[in-house]
Amino acid sequence: MSLKIEEVQHIAKLAKLDLSDEVLARYREQLSDILAHIEKLNELDTSGISPMANAVRGASPLRADETRPSLPTEKLLQNAPDAEDGQFKVPAVFGEKKK
Repeated sequence: MSLKIEEVQHIAKLAKLDLSDEVLARYREQLSDILAHIEKLNELDTSGISPMANAVRGASPLRADETRPSLPTEKLLQNAPDAEDGQFKVPAVFGEKKK
């Protein structure tokens, strides 16, 4: 599949990229090559292959969800610009603080 230069310009516009004609031509060629490769992959018969969420069977990239000791509040707040009652104090975001 070969992209038209107008299609690459549209993609660049969506990505808010201001590209020179030279770069647009290079991207057109590169993106067309990528799409041609994907078209080739789509020709493969994958009906006998089950879907997988991970390339390594049985591997889980997530660690066990276990409680661990945390830092003391005083240590966490020592570099805070402002703290009050053991919490970070920040300016109001949604208007004035009611008294």
